Amino acid sequence: MEWRVETALVAYPDAVREMEKRVADIHGGRADELVWLLEHPPLYTAGTSAVESDLLDPGLLPVFKAGRGGQYTYHGPGQRIAYVMVDLKRRGGDIRKFVASLEEWIITTLGQFEVIGERRTSRVGIWVHRKDAKSGLKREDKIAAIGVRVRRGVTYHGISINLDPDINHYRGIVPCGISEHGITSLKDLGHKVSMAELDRALQTGFEAVFTRDD
Repeated sequence: MEWRVETALVAYPDAVREMEKRVADIHGGRADELVWLLEHPPLYTAGTSAVESDLLDPGLLPVFKAGRGGQYTYHGPGQRIAYVMVDLKRRGGDIRKFVASLEEWIITTLGQFEVIGERRTSRVGIWVHRKDAKSGLKREDKIAAIGVRVRRGVTYHGISINLDPDINHYRGIVPCGISEHGITSLKDLGHKVSMAELDRALQTGFEAVFTRDD
C-alpha cells in the first residue's frame, strides 16, 4: 500500500485522470494500491445521482461531473480528501463492506480527536451531534462525505473530511441532496487540528480498520 500526500492544490480533472491511470495499473499488476491525500481548489462535483435542482447557484463555483456515486458535494481548501484505490477483489469483492469500512475509517479517525462521528441509515456520510450556537438546540451536521466508484474490480474516489473549509461555499448546493441538516468541520466544532495531524490520524485509522478487514 502506497500513501501519497500532496502539498499543493490539485485540479479536479487532473486528479480524475491520475486515479483512472492508477486503477488501470493496479488492475494490470503494475502498481500498488494507493491512498492519495490532497485538497482541491473550490469546486462542486455532481455524482451519478445528482439532481439539477440541487445546484442552487450554478455560477458560484466550477461544477464537474463525477463518475462516483452520490449527488452534489463541495471540495475546497481546508478539506482533506482521501482517494482510495484498492483491489476490491483481493479484499473479498463486497462493495457494501468496503463502504462500511470507509465509514468506520472516518469514525475511527475522528475519534482520535474526541469527536464522535455516526452513521445514519437514511443519509450518506458521517454525522455529529452538536448544539446550535444561536438557539442552543441540539442539531446534526455532516462532517465527512463518501463517494466511491469501482472499475475492473479496483476502487477509486473515496472520502472527504472537513478540517477547516469555507462553509459558506456549501450554500451553492444542497449537499448530497440533504437540506434539513447542516455542515460542520473540526474547526467549527472547536478542535485545533493541523492537516498533518489529520493525515497521521487517517493513516492510523486506515491501518486499524483495513488491516482488520484483510
